[in-house]
Amino acid sequence: MNEILLDVRDLRASVEGKEILQGINLTVREGEVHAIMGPNGSGKSTLSGVLAGHPAYTVTGGSATLHGVDLLGLPPETRSHQGLFLSFQYPVEIPGVSMVNFMRAAVNAKRKFQGETPLTASEFLKLMREKRQIVELDNKLASRSVNEGFSGGEKKRNEIFQMAMLEPRVAILDETDSGLDIDALRIVAGGVNKLKTENNATIVITHYQRLLDYIRPDYVHILYKGRIVMTGGPELALELEEKGYDWIKEEHK
Repeated sequence: MNEILLDVRDLRASVEGKEILQGINLTVREGEVHAIMGPNGSGKSTLSGVLAGHPAYTVTGGSATLHGVDLLGLPPETRSHQGLFLSFQYPVEIPGVSMVNFMRAAVNAKRKFQGETPLTASEFLKLMREKRQIVELDNKLASRSVNEGFSGGEKKRNEIFQMAMLEPRVAILDETDSGLDIDALRIVAGGVNKLKTENNATIVITHYQRLLDYIRPDYVHILYKGRIVMTGGPELALELEEKGYDWIKEEHK
């Protein structure tokens, strides 16, 4: 059986004193793709933020481990070094910080954490050229400041490029399909699929079935009122597409 990469048990978390996550249980193994769906306000982005270590959220109970390491006691950068990656729903612009310098610092910080020597400039640029091709990221974009002046699709493509560079064990894609046209969606999803291996896993947070036409999940979880209330295969997403969320709300009043 494949190794458990992410193990979440009865995870509870609040924002400004209001409990949002009310007991999340989730097990993700090597080679798996999990989709998390649910109506607005159900806790999807809160879950990703809590796992990544966003300071706005307060963990009030439960546990989360990444290949056996306690995530919740670690600062965000150490969670990243341990192999967790979060692709943001709304990637921020960082004026004055070049993509090259940003990514070289990130890659070499992870290598240092793992006891490896830093990449030389030429080694890094070679790696960057290889990974850019995965998401068809234009060289002009790669040489600019992080996300500055990028379109929505370019920002999302850049997120997957960063994922390719950092090679995480578990990647969480938080509504990476929001605001994408069909061409950008195809490229972004294609990049995610190319990065899938037997040793990593992906969690896709989305409202819509259309992303799952490109990134096929092994499991679909429905998150509602801070809990995973239903789990199934890809057919569950199709059922949601057909019925909407009203039937979930009716069943879990």
